Amino acid sequence: MKFSAREDISGPIEQVFDALCDFEAFERLAMRRGAELQRVDSIAQPGVGMQWRVKYRMRGRKREFDLALIEFDRPNQMVFDAKSSGIEAKFSVDLLALSRSRTRMAVALDMTPLNLSARLLIQSLKLAKSNLSKRFKDRVADYCKGLGERLQRTA
Repeated sequence: MKFSAREDISGPIEQVFDALCDFEAFERLAMRRGAELQRVDSIAQPGVGMQWRVKYRMRGRKREFDLALIEFDRPNQMVFDAKSSGIEAKFSVDLLALSRSRTRMAVALDMTPLNLSARLLIQSLKLAKSNLSKRFKDRVADYCKGLGERLQRTA
């Protein structure tokens, strides 16, 4: 099952990519939303090999997955791999410079079930795909709008 969104951001591609590399901010955001994150690597600079163990509650059940940064092409692309007991997912962020001060961000999430219970979960998500796709696109749009505003304030 795949979700994707594309948004334009007011900011140069290098600044947008640097903001996306602020992994500590993403960790704080996830913790504010109730997730437990643990960094499991010792890499100092953003790059391939960064890994996290994530635990969160969803629909009354405790869930966990391992997240790893598997591709890092500054300032064009980052690809993350997420694995849980039943689902494998790839999350990619692609940036394209439209001009010196505009950047297009394309975000994609592709989930694959690994067992029967995960297949049933994905199937139930497919029934609500239009609603979930809209929520995904709205979240990406809100993030991009906020990022563009932050970049404009610091410029």
